[in-house]
Amino acid sequence: MLRVALTGPESTGKSTLSRLLAAYYGTTHAPEYARAYLDQHGPAYTLPDLEAIARGQLVAEQAAAAEATAAGKSVVFFDTDLLVIKIWAEHAFGHCPAWITDHLHQHPHNLTLLLDVDLPWEPDPLREHPDPAQRQYFHAWYQRELRALPGRFAEVSGPPAERLACAVAAVDALLQSASSTQ
Repeated sequence: MLRVALTGPESTGKSTLSRLLAAYYGTTHAPEYARAYLDQHGPAYTLPDLEAIARGQLVAEQAAAAEATAAGKSVVFFDTDLLVIKIWAEHAFGHCPAWITDHLHQHPHNLTLLLDVDLPWEPDPLREHPDPAQRQYFHAWYQRELRALPGRFAEVSGPPAERLACAVAAVDALLQSASSTQ
């Protein structure tokens, strides 16, 4: 089972693109657990909340992967990942729990798609950083983190149709690489 995560700053189209990719490949995707958690508990959060969100995201990923495996699919998509939690924790609280960082290093996804901040900001009560300079700051942070982590990543940018085409090309390359090594 090839696991593909979508990551990046807020309002970059991760949820939309993960659904589109799952539909394109006829497979499942794990929605962003943070949204459901914050909808239930309120928009204010603590470091223990972020840990609960991280655990919930992992459960959602495992469920989506199990569903895809049961359906005989070769790829599954995750709308966000623990890198989002790591950056969120470090920005808001100055540090990230070690188990989250350890998980990122020990269990890399087969491919991570980093979405660019070149889409217009869409206001949402759960989003915190609409300033273009801040969005670019976070995007650069994601780039640095992904370069330091094991696993392959690809950057995705442009308008929605171009984003989908770019993501499909990266996933197709992953699938082709995986089939040639079997």
